[in-house]
Amino acid sequence: MNQFPVIKGAGYVLVHTPDMIVQNGSTQVVERMTNPGSEYLAEIESHIRSYQEVVSYAPNQTYIGNITPEELGKIESPWHDKKTEGTRQGKMGEIMPQDEFIGMLKMSDAFGLVKIDKDFMGAVKEKLTGCGLFTDEDIKKLGDGDEASEIEEAVKSSGAEAIYNGGKLVACVKKAHDIDINLSSHIMFENLVVKASGVLAFKHLLDKNRIDPACIEYVIECSEEACGDINQRGGGNFAKSIAEAAGAVNATGSDTRGFCAAPTHALIEASALVQAGVYENVVIVAGGATAKLGMNGKDHVKKGLPVLEDVLGGFAIMIGKNDGVNPIVRTDLVGRHTVGTGSSPQAVITSLITAPLDKAGMKITDVDKYSVEMQNPDITKPAGAGDVPTANYKMIGALGVKRGDIDKKELAAFVKNHGMPGWAPTQGHIPSGVPYLGFAKTDLSEGELNRVMIVGKGSLFLGRMTNLFDGVSVIVERNPGLTEETAGASKEMINTMIAEAMRGFASQMLGE
Repeated sequence: MNQFPVIKGAGYVLVHTPDMIVQNGSTQVVERMTNPGSEYLAEIESHIRSYQEVVSYAPNQTYIGNITPEELGKIESPWHDKKTEGTRQGKMGEIMPQDEFIGMLKMSDAFGLVKIDKDFMGAVKEKLTGCGLFTDEDIKKLGDGDEASEIEEAVKSSGAEAIYNGGKLVACVKKAHDIDINLSSHIMFENLVVKASGVLAFKHLLDKNRIDPACIEYVIECSEEACGDINQRGGGNFAKSIAEAAGAVNATGSDTRGFCAAPTHALIEASALVQAGVYENVVIVAGGATAKLGMNGKDHVKKGLPVLEDVLGGFAIMIGKNDGVNPIVRTDLVGRHTVGTGSSPQAVITSLITAPLDKAGMKITDVDKYSVEMQNPDITKPAGAGDVPTANYKMIGALGVKRGDIDKKELAAFVKNHGMPGWAPTQGHIPSGVPYLGFAKTDLSEGELNRVMIVGKGSLFLGRMTNLFDGVSVIVERNPGLTEETAGASKEMINTMIAEAMRGFASQMLGE
């Protein structure tokens, strides 16, 4: 057991993007194409929250670690009409305003595609320089900015993707190829957003957990976008580009894709690589998706609510060798939705939840907390999708009743005690199990919990290649500490290395 890898740290970020909701969210883009004079487009801007409202929103404060899931559960929902004490900086990350993030797009641009108004750049550069998260080399990449007339001309005549702040054109992203649609200005903008938000999360992982970027050997990026060109659409590699921008000079990496389930796939892959001894420290990271900004905006506006999908999400989590302290990832207790599983709710829950528990001889109640699709119900309920986490917990509890693990009258208590309210933005992959890992690191080392399960699900049919559903899960436990056997093996390994070095030295001397 003591050879299992551990969770060494986590970073979580949100980026408030009010103008990008209107300009780049897929729902709004399609509406402008099909119904440019719609009432929805006329009303949407009056339903967009201010940065301070976003910071004072309880689920957002939970995402960056300032409010625990238990504390969020004590606040009566809905939460959108209530303000909480909130700060930009969180225990596990931050909520960045849009103007600074536009600067990060330039910082993440390796091919001179991003042009930013020089007046706007001056103010942004000052803010990014003063935040303490970026190096002098990072700031140098911003340059001095461009003439406003150049940006206007690029948008008007060259098809560059316009970037607005406060309704004013302040920047643009140029296309990277004249005819390759995969390198169009729109795709390059989306991909730079993924990279920049991934870099921001990566930097917070390093900063909040005092991690030396040089110790990271492999990076797995697991968002839902894809970068490539006409000859290899989606070929990658976000992972290595993010590692480069974050200063992880000793890392290589690759991208993992699986729609919403990808982060949990990546968690298992990273853990397996570390346990196998291929790499000592692996980071899984994901940036945010502009396409999903305001995805359910029509329903929110229709009901007189703010457009609640107003932030990009990002996260970064480091998996490393067992240190005897941090929570272990039980790579031997993995649930998986196989090709032959079927799509009924009972079949899905059985494959993801009870199969790994049965392997360990555990009951459903032996898992203290389940982290499922942690989508914020403030967002999903008005759109008709209900409270997604609670629905998952009810299904798990119902299966527990059927198995005899709990009594039927204990079902409500099971949902409360083993579940959590959803707090993650509906950015597809962002809610899928991993938002809890930062809290789990604390709960399983300093708190009272002993075992949690991370569950990711995905809708593979969206890609029109299969009608299959997808999902994987893995158990994370309190670290029992290193045993004498493990320590002895480490000493033996060291002694072997010393002996080999001495033999090599002796051979060299004799050769001379």
